[in-house]
Amino acid sequence: MFRASLFLSGLIAVSFVAQADDWEQSDWDEGASEALQWHGFIEMGAGRRLNNDPVLDEDKTLAELRGRVETEYFSNDSRYSFKADLYTDGVEGATQFNLREALVDLQPSDSLDLRLGHQVLTWGTGDLLFLNDLFAKDWQSFFSGRDDEYLKAPSTSIKLAYYGDKANLDMVWTPVFTNDQFINGERYSYFSPLADQQVASPEYTLVPDYPRESFSNGEFAARFYGNAQWGASNTEWAFYAYRGFWKQPNALNTQGHAYFSPLKAVGASLRANIGKGIGHSEIAWYKGEDDQGSNPLLPNNQVRFLVGYEQELLPKFTVGLQYYLEHTQDYAALIANDGNSPYRPDQNRELWTLRLYYRALQDNLTLSWFSFYSPTDDDYYHRPSAKYRFSDELQLIVGANLFGGQEAHTFFGQFEDASNLYARIRWGY
Repeated sequence: MFRASLFLSGLIAVSFVAQADDWEQSDWDEGASEALQWHGFIEMGAGRRLNNDPVLDEDKTLAELRGRVETEYFSNDSRYSFKADLYTDGVEGATQFNLREALVDLQPSDSLDLRLGHQVLTWGTGDLLFLNDLFAKDWQSFFSGRDDEYLKAPSTSIKLAYYGDKANLDMVWTPVFTNDQFINGERYSYFSPLADQQVASPEYTLVPDYPRESFSNGEFAARFYGNAQWGASNTEWAFYAYRGFWKQPNALNTQGHAYFSPLKAVGASLRANIGKGIGHSEIAWYKGEDDQGSNPLLPNNQVRFLVGYEQELLPKFTVGLQYYLEHTQDYAALIANDGNSPYRPDQNRELWTLRLYYRALQDNLTLSWFSFYSPTDDDYYHRPSAKYRFSDELQLIVGANLFGGQEAHTFFGQFEDASNLYARIRWGY
């Protein structure tokens, strides 16, 4: 089936390749390289579970050799960029191609920028918490110990940016819905309320129904943002809007088959200097397919709220703290219609995060700790890591993904047997 996303990415890539020979012979803009430069890295990664998963016969969580190539070119008011990975995946037993970026940046006027093609998009104020950032994420990579870069999944989109004197506007259209790379039972098992147990592939591979590829099913996102000076503090403010689908298949049809249900969202955020640190807050309202909250097979509308603060307490030692709340609306209707389900979500799900970040040995050693803890679910997810840079080209990263909880069905508790240690060594060129 013809896909608009593949066509747009291919158009950029073909344009890139077709001009490559001419670029090396042409005059370059002031400040640009004298020839087209290719660079990237080669990385080996390995990871292993700390516990056996009784429903998934695989101890490895990461086993790959990855190569990255990337380049960019500037010409007048345009920029071309290309990034791609080729890697062997020893867990899934396949060689994979991952196109990270194939785009062109254009400048129709002094106040307008236009970006076309395969790109990674992000906005919002949260640290590993996403309220108004409804662009695709890759949770399989995140849980496996790949570089944090891979948490943000690319999409084939058109982004128009307007820059005004007092405020700016970003508008993004993604013609074909791009979902999260969710946990589907292949690399990690998950808890199924329908089966009332932990499940995994091949019997319980999660293969949802996807929205039909059409103009009306494209995703649209917008951000209106700017800066305000309040006293001695500079405050960044933003308003957001989204129309598309939930990024994970959390709805069920009458046959019990998972699908991506429609979603609309609006929100706002603030970021400002507070004392010696930086504070931020964000709020979002999610409006789904079930306005009344009476259908337990569909996600209820939600209000999501975040507040956080970050400060360098000691030289090169930074601490960040966040509080996050998910408030489920129409909760009485959910209680009345879910058959007294033991897996009913709390009306208010709370989550705290803690980030500790320290640099030493002339910044060659970086130690990091990030924790998620939910007092309402009574579960957690810890992410310790250490990175040592031997040279500008060579670095070693070791870390862990540690899950746990009192209940097998909570968000982090279901992944307790996915806890793993990993190591990656990267050589850049």
